[in-house]
Amino acid sequence: MASSSSIKSRHVAVIGAGAAGLVRRESFDEKVTPSSSSRGRNRDFPFAIRSGESRDPRRFPSHGEVLAYLQDFAKEFGIEELIRFETTVVRVSPAAESDGGEGIGKWRIESTEKEKKIHRDEIYDAVVVCNGHYIEPRLAEIPGISCWPGKEMHSHNYRLPSPFKDQVVVVIGSSASAVDISRDISGFAKEVHVASWSNPADTFIKQNGYTNIWMHSMIERVHEDGSVVFQNGKTVLGDVIMHCTGYKYHFPFLETNGEVTVDDNCVGPLYKHVFPPALAPSLSFVGIPYRQVDLGYFVGSGKEDMMVETKTMKATFEGLGIPKRFTHCLGIDQFEYYDWLGSQIGCSGTEEWRKEMSLPIFLRKMKHPESYRDEWEDHHLVDQAYQDFSLYISTKR
Repeated sequence: MASSSSIKSRHVAVIGAGAAGLVRRESFDEKVTPSSSSRGRNRDFPFAIRSGESRDPRRFPSHGEVLAYLQDFAKEFGIEELIRFETTVVRVSPAAESDGGEGIGKWRIESTEKEKKIHRDEIYDAVVVCNGHYIEPRLAEIPGISCWPGKEMHSHNYRLPSPFKDQVVVVIGSSASAVDISRDISGFAKEVHVASWSNPADTFIKQNGYTNIWMHSMIERVHEDGSVVFQNGKTVLGDVIMHCTGYKYHFPFLETNGEVTVDDNCVGPLYKHVFPPALAPSLSFVGIPYRQVDLGYFVGSGKEDMMVETKTMKATFEGLGIPKRFTHCLGIDQFEYYDWLGSQIGCSGTEEWRKEMSLPIFLRKMKHPESYRDEWEDHHLVDQAYQDFSLYISTKR
């Protein structure tokens, strides 16, 4: 490991001010929304009720509590002064100048500050992209949809169930948003029909505990008369199609001369979901993996080794018939991923209390979709988390 005296300071831009935006020098809030105005090393900063405050103690708290948590983090580590809020990153591109013998290319960042109407054009040694992947909705492709007279919308825009009163709603998807929204609107809608790629072609069953929710295979096509035809042969006259189909990775500001692309929602090539081999280490991504419950650490390797690794991973996925869009889905493999990354920089493995809190969620969600958020028996694990945090803070101060 290099000594502290041999480490050269770099001017780094972190794009994004959410949980993944671990600030080094400068940070831009590319998303330009209040909810992204905080950032964090939240692996070491637990949710905790502060004295005299009314907060949401649930394991799955409201978005307001998540925002408050990020704001608490910003205060705890004193980093708000490093952030440029209300600033849109317009363009990120390789700069002409490079870092001499080390061959590390620099980056030009053009940004616009909303309130002061200031346009900046600056050069950085490195860029860390942390703009999240819940911004650009991903829509299912449905034959005939251009002529269908009903309303299409994405779960990103869903707020309340009352606007769907007495309507026939077709929900596409099988993950959390589809499960939650279909149940939420069932109390107002006339009928709710849930279509999913993961269901066999002949699927047609009524959802247990509900009188107006039916599970189907995927939509085959829609027609001008408003009808929606499923692969199981069933047809309904629909008023609304709700796409609960996730999001697309979206980097409209980033120019890499084709070195980084998004193909079937797979960002690549990326070594360990972080470094594009040809542009490492001056360009990296944090927060790309999904279906996870925490943020990991990252570390680089030689460019040739990175490229070999990414090609091997791609070939493995192709051999198993796994679509590219699942490349960044970690699921329960996340802990092995975190442990490997941590080992590269001398960090200990994932705490057992974290695994014990996280893994049962996947099972409880499938068995008890109505109540898994509000029923838990892990207070002893929360106590362990607080103890770990207190120990961490005491060693850093």
